[in-house]
Amino acid sequence: MGTVISIRVPEELKREMDRLRGEVNWSEEIREFIKRRIEEYRKKKIFDELVEYIKTLPEAPKGVARELVRESRDSG
Repeated sequence: MGTVISIRVPEELKREMDRLRGEVNWSEEIREFIKRRIEEYRKKKIFDELVEYIKTLPEAPKGVARELVRESRDSG
């Protein structure tokens, strides 16, 4: 299947997990959590890189946005 990892949890948390053992597949829950977390970090990294790239772009001349909006309204 894959590589085994282990974690330490407080005893009370382990007791609660044991109580829910028949209802919750903890291995699957934890695998899905890890997948989601990795995806969140990937998206954040891409977003941060995009923000840094945008900061390097030259500033648009004053009034350009207003003109583009006006042109868009007039063409519709």
